[in-house]
Amino acid sequence: MTTRSTPVTGQRTTRQRLVIADVLTHSDDFLSAQQLHDQLVARGESIGLTTVYRNLQALTDAGQVDAIWDGSGETRYRHCSDGHHHHLVCRDCGTTVEVQAEPVERWADSIAAENGFSDISHTLEIFGTCGDCAQK
Repeated sequence: MTTRSTPVTGQRTTRQRLVIADVLTHSDDFLSAQQLHDQLVARGESIGLTTVYRNLQALTDAGQVDAIWDGSGETRYRHCSDGHHHHLVCRDCGTTVEVQAEPVERWADSIAAENGFSDISHTLEIFGTCGDCAQK
């Protein structure tokens, strides 16, 4: 197995991590670890679910993958664009849209300042039904 150092995390980049990242890079939707594992197995990869979870955590910690909790008790993962953004997520089909939300940024900064907080961060996911699913 070939490995190389990942500059962001200082961790090894294994074949398993590369195939996980590849699936996420080519998916437009957030995927659960189980869904990702199923896709990898369907591609013929020999990889355990525990390995998928471990690598998803490493990719998330390195900022290479976004993770959201979908309200059902599962965390879902997606490779997103660089920079701070938020998500609109369809509850039915999982379609995801990245959005910029300057009013949210201004509100978060204002609330933090009013309460004496600095160096803040936040995440925002909005769940709803996309237009295609609403028409069904």
